[in-house]
Amino acid sequence: MTQAYTGPLERIDETRYRIPKSYKSGMRVDGIIFADETLIEMIRNDQAPEQVANVAFLPGIQVASLAMPDIHWGYGFCIGGVCATDPDEGGVISPGGVGYDINCGVRLVRTRLTEEQVRPKLKELVNELFRQIPTGVGRTGKYHFDRKELRHLMAEGPRYLVKRGLCTEEDIEHTEAQGRLEGAKPENVSDRALDRGAEQCGTLGSGNHFLEVQVVDAVFDQEAAQVMGLFAGQVCVMIHSGSRGLGYQVCDDALHALRNVPEKYGIYLPDRQLLCAPVQSPEGQHYLGAMRAAANFAWCNRQLLTWQAREVFETVFGKSWQDLQMQVVYDVAHNIAKFEEHEIDGRKKWVWVHRKGATRAFPPGHPEIPEKYRQIGQPVLIPGDMGRASWVLVGQQDSMAKSFGTTCHGAGRAMSRTAAVQDARGRSIEKELEQRGVVARARSWKGLAEEQPAAYKDVDLVVEVVHKAGLSKKVARMRPIGVIKG
Repeated sequence: MTQAYTGPLERIDETRYRIPKSYKSGMRVDGIIFADETLIEMIRNDQAPEQVANVAFLPGIQVASLAMPDIHWGYGFCIGGVCATDPDEGGVISPGGVGYDINCGVRLVRTRLTEEQVRPKLKELVNELFRQIPTGVGRTGKYHFDRKELRHLMAEGPRYLVKRGLCTEEDIEHTEAQGRLEGAKPENVSDRALDRGAEQCGTLGSGNHFLEVQVVDAVFDQEAAQVMGLFAGQVCVMIHSGSRGLGYQVCDDALHALRNVPEKYGIYLPDRQLLCAPVQSPEGQHYLGAMRAAANFAWCNRQLLTWQAREVFETVFGKSWQDLQMQVVYDVAHNIAKFEEHEIDGRKKWVWVHRKGATRAFPPGHPEIPEKYRQIGQPVLIPGDMGRASWVLVGQQDSMAKSFGTTCHGAGRAMSRTAAVQDARGRSIEKELEQRGVVARARSWKGLAEEQPAAYKDVDLVVEVVHKAGLSKKVARMRPIGVIKG
């Protein structure tokens, strides 16, 4: 039985609750959780708020330790945790604030097809996607890179794939950071990580990763939807995956390397899982170089998954992906740390924003948004569960003042994987989904059981909070009709 949080949660307004820094001696800032009355009762059910309080101990932390409404228990940081640290004030970098799956993220690819056109071929389409796209733990794919190629890939990101005819300039333009973090140091990535990643670029993985065929169910902002090329009844493809075994190993290596580093620099931590290093230290710089390399690998992974999906659609529908207008709408990271400029206490500062299960949501006019989207705000992609919905939003101005330009990243788990499997005993999740009009394929019964819709919070409730808080604005709701998983 998961232990519930019993500490203070003071309501600030309709969408925020505070854990005051007086709660624990050593907290440098308050904790703030974005939630409403319904979600906060669910959030109290585990120790994730305690993790929000623990993050407030990190040196150099600015303003507050934050959590999004999809918050749940994680490693070190909660899933949904956000914090910014100032390197000029002894700020640290913490692998627990990025996560094991470095640059896990989401990509949306639109098509010109409608649900009416796809329904007659839906089973064929999903079966072919499942056949052609590698899914599951440890699965390897058709793309193979030797060590020299891997290092180029980790340094350059998807631009390296343009040379192989597996990526377009438009794909890159519509990817956060154009698919490349500057300062990647492939030489900081261990041989073990390289071995794990050599044949996994272009593979989906397991757990909550998926490729979904979705229908635009409802449009809430016609102007933004039109700019993105979205319309009601349209079929799109959403891809959720990350850096696979390579990123996992980079994180694992960092946690081993940092075991005694906090003590070395006189940093007190209430939780060993918050291992960190001053950003400017050799240890901090080594992790950042490897983390950026893994992030670039993840963008290549989603690009190759996109390319394979395009090839399957070509096969099933007998037309080129260009004729089917399978363009990338956008690609966002939600397990990452990035060096960004933010206004803090009335002055602009460059800080390290950790987003652990949280999505960047820059507002209209921000220079880092592709020119095509600058008038509407950065596209934000929020996957829900495979039985209900996912969302497309756009970043809003309040995100800069309230959350370092950040919003939620998904629905957030309501059940542990173990509890979800127990709950699904004696049931066929695949048949239950089919009754909802969703064709699902997975490597195992357990894979579907762990990810059944009931295992997640209602994404509509989560999105409503960030919409009301002014972090991101609703554009379109996406309904799943087909899904492949590990």
